[in-house]
Amino acid sequence: MFKMDLSVFPQVNLCHCPTPLEPLERLSKILGGPEIWIKRDDCTGLSTGGNKARKLEFLVGDALNKGADTLVTQGAVQSNHARQTAAAAAKFGLKCHIILERRIPDTHEAYEITGNVFLNKLLGATIEYRESGLDMNAEGKAVSRKLSEFGSKPYFIPGGGSNSVGALGYVNCAMELISQFKTKSIQFDYLIHATGSTGTQAGLVSGLEGLDSGLPVLGISVRQNSEKQIDAVWKLVKETSEILKIKDIQREKILVDDRYVGKGYAIPTDGTIEAITLLAQTEGILLDPVYSGKGMAGLIDMVRNGDFKKGEKILFLHTGGSAALFAYEQELINYS
Repeated sequence: MFKMDLSVFPQVNLCHCPTPLEPLERLSKILGGPEIWIKRDDCTGLSTGGNKARKLEFLVGDALNKGADTLVTQGAVQSNHARQTAAAAAKFGLKCHIILERRIPDTHEAYEITGNVFLNKLLGATIEYRESGLDMNAEGKAVSRKLSEFGSKPYFIPGGGSNSVGALGYVNCAMELISQFKTKSIQFDYLIHATGSTGTQAGLVSGLEGLDSGLPVLGISVRQNSEKQIDAVWKLVKETSEILKIKDIQREKILVDDRYVGKGYAIPTDGTIEAITLLAQTEGILLDPVYSGKGMAGLIDMVRNGDFKKGEKILFLHTGGSAALFAYEQELINYS
């Protein structure tokens, strides 16, 4: 087993850790299959919480170490990452500039006003928009160059905070999980979560494989087919493993299921809406319509199909994002 020392990387304190690890007793009983647990990374504390807080601990640490005065990032209009980046910038007295992509077609008027967009503004970020289909990381880098020309010291964070620095947050989470497993004397058969920009899954795989945990990580894709998602996660696993000096993580360890993408990124399926409603009304837990809702929809469907059975223990990683629910109010009301 490889011993990881993350203290060599600049890091700030943004996250309420360790986040809770708790059973979903009512959901498990209703589904009648495996014992389902949840890792509550919606409780990280930074601006309503979410998985990006872990990534931003290392990204902001790196930014401050390099003398930055402005964080620049990009995402879709209702980006959870953008909201948490704005919050992290506010906490450390940095400016924040966000480029938002109008990635979702035919949204209602309130979509660009409520939810995460409102919180971005409340947190003091400046925002500009782009139409769908552009290379958004390239757009963000171009904006960063312009800010530099005007005397700012920008630090660009890619979409989702998903580079090798940001992925360290979920290497850290992997170590946290191993400690919690030992404390609770529990062993899981699978860890399941929603996978999008790849940083969470790449960090988890790097950490859990580096620690020789034997725990498979299954990502429920929220935006693209399995082959493309596996390629993207694998690329980041290699980059993360390189800076950690971890060897021999195989591509076969990257597991992705693309059956729950539906019509595309940030477009909830019926299963997504059902999962959000079911968790709210059985466990009092709020999922989000872009990531964790689709991830839980995948888990629920797999249990119903008999992919996971009684006697097994499944861990679901809740990546947060409930602020986006307000931008999807009509879809949720119509379902209820």
